[in-house]
Amino acid sequence: MTNTPANTPLLEVTDLVRHYALPRERLFGTPPMVKALNGVSFSVRPGRSLGIVGESGSGKSTIARLVMALDKPTSGVIRLLGEDLHALPKDALRKARRNFQMVFQDPYGSLDPRQTVERIVAEPLEALGETTRAQQRELAGESLVAVGLRLADLHKYPHEFSGGQRQRIAIARALITRPKLIVADEPVSALDVSVQAQVLNLMQDLQQQYGISYLLISHDLAVVNHLCDEVCVLHRGLVVERGEPQHLFAHAEHPYTQALLAAVPRAEPVIAS
Repeated sequence: MTNTPANTPLLEVTDLVRHYALPRERLFGTPPMVKALNGVSFSVRPGRSLGIVGESGSGKSTIARLVMALDKPTSGVIRLLGEDLHALPKDALRKARRNFQMVFQDPYGSLDPRQTVERIVAEPLEALGETTRAQQRELAGESLVAVGLRLADLHKYPHEFSGGQRQRIAIARALITRPKLIVADEPVSALDVSVQAQVLNLMQDLQQQYGISYLLISHDLAVVNHLCDEVCVLHRGLVVERGEPQHLFAHAEHPYTQALLAAVPRAEPVIAS
């Protein structure tokens, strides 16, 4: 993989716009538009983590899909390792995918129940078509051990695991190509609170071990504060505030950021009568 200097952005998103046309209300009328993103710009440096926070409908998951080249922007540019992802030919984009992988929100729906863990984890390598089945099996085992599971788990099926273990399998699948960037879309929101910290700590350990960068999509400010070096607050398709999490959350200036912080539940002290 290409070595990227620490001061050079690994991922660079510039003036990203995505509008969706809804079904026409009248036969000859102009279709209404949903403006999911309205000129979003940010960058992620090698080995660092950026959090995108905002309420449902703010455009967070649209960013994830566009960065993963699962959807095309209306306008704007997404560069990974200096290459415009949406300008790459199909074969070049397929090869480039070894450098960026995704972890989805739902650890139950994102794993094919008919496939063994070995086939699930090795799926990105199989898509690249550059390794033998024996090599895929060996690398799948290495990735599974790296996320805290056992080699014997390669032969099991998703239903044999808990939600936290399934998300570890999903992370192993993302890790198998040794990507530079992992896009994590609400990676712990479907997990029990007791398991969330374990998965976040695992992601931190993998970042230190492999030098991974994360683009973390979340509505949970505590998750972003735990994992990210920088945060962008997204509101109605625009970045309204950005900065280091601890400073931003302590000194929020934009009313929307202040409203997000005010909505975070706080434990009330129990006063004995």
